[in-house]
Amino acid sequence: MKGPIVLQSLSRAVQGAALLLATIAATPSVASDHLDSPSVIADPRADIGDLFAWIAPDGRHLNLVMTIVGHSLSDKIAYAFHIDSGRRFGRTTATIDLVCRFANATAADCTLGKVDRARGDASYTEGLLSGGKSFRVYAGLRDDPFFNNVRGTRDMYNVATKALAGSARYDAANCPRFDAAQTAAIRDAWRHTNGGPPTNFLRGWTPDSIVVSVDLAPVTRGGPLIAVWASTRGPKGQIDRAARPLTGNALLVTLGSDDAQNEIKEQYNHASPATGAPFVAEIAKGIALYDGLDGRCGDSLLVDHNAPPARRYWPLARLLADDRLWINSRSSICTQLFAAERAALNGERALEKDCGGRTINYDAVNVYRSLLANGTTSGIDDGVHADEKVHSTSIFPFLAAPDPAVPGS
Repeated sequence: MKGPIVLQSLSRAVQGAALLLATIAATPSVASDHLDSPSVIADPRADIGDLFAWIAPDGRHLNLVMTIVGHSLSDKIAYAFHIDSGRRFGRTTATIDLVCRFANATAADCTLGKVDRARGDASYTEGLLSGGKSFRVYAGLRDDPFFNNVRGTRDMYNVATKALAGSARYDAANCPRFDAAQTAAIRDAWRHTNGGPPTNFLRGWTPDSIVVSVDLAPVTRGGPLIAVWASTRGPKGQIDRAARPLTGNALLVTLGSDDAQNEIKEQYNHASPATGAPFVAEIAKGIALYDGLDGRCGDSLLVDHNAPPARRYWPLARLLADDRLWINSRSSICTQLFAAERAALNGERALEKDCGGRTINYDAVNVYRSLLANGTTSGIDDGVHADEKVHSTSIFPFLAAPDPAVPGS
């Protein structure tokens, strides 16, 4: 999620290898898409926190959730789910967009390509049914399902920064090599909050949320494999985009001045998955950093040991630069982030019957970081594994109701 930046920058006096980690540690925020550019932060109503997409347990619907950092929606912004489909992983041949606009809090206008349209009040929890009955939409405040030990992550980076300022060094592929004691200290800091039990920094966060359940037929015209990303667009063009958690912040521009970071983040937010190639080299640097956090280099997902060191992480970087959530619509069993990707590219045949995508209950951050660090779905652990509230993957609008407002707050 991409919320307001809440942690202060570390000193710019930190140089060389230590600066790489110090820059990351400086800016975690309250969302899975943590770090954002000034134009996005300027209007939280355009700031996408998270995107979730999965196949409903009935096997007949694609469920979609877009959380917005602001607590309201703008009448000047189009909120879009871009849904691609194809017969083979990585090759989509059909696209349909589900775009919603809101004249006010109770006046939604959502179109599914030229197929169907829903107009009216989408604030009721049963949702607003489209005219052709192919989709249902809800918009309103809900409890944020994303969970993350942000302070533990910050402390982990501080420990790693200290190690890099001391004896730890980078290998030829830019992966930091930590010794056993340094690795143990990194992991210990990561799974605590201020030295105590781990806590979810997002507890009680209530973003405005756009929730959709759509029939599979109109969104699988290219084939059963679906790829989804979300965007917000204003009068001057695209403002923000989101798909997988972490890609646009944890792996992008971890070294450089604030101006340089803001410039490439603006470029990233204005781009699309189809135009993601210019970001591959930068994402590869971020993967190299994470690969060392488990105490070993060269075991990240899809690492290419036959490539020159500078391109060891490019296979995964290319996948992540094409930033879309992949869903196998042939399955209504959804258990793992990156399931479709790993089944297609990593030879994990057991995942061929998993829908993948991202449900609102996935432990997305720990799984993503583990895949970056050691190529598996475990091993990297911030100590937080579930939200405090119970969310449903089957009962619309899926997200739990927010806590009641406190009088006078």
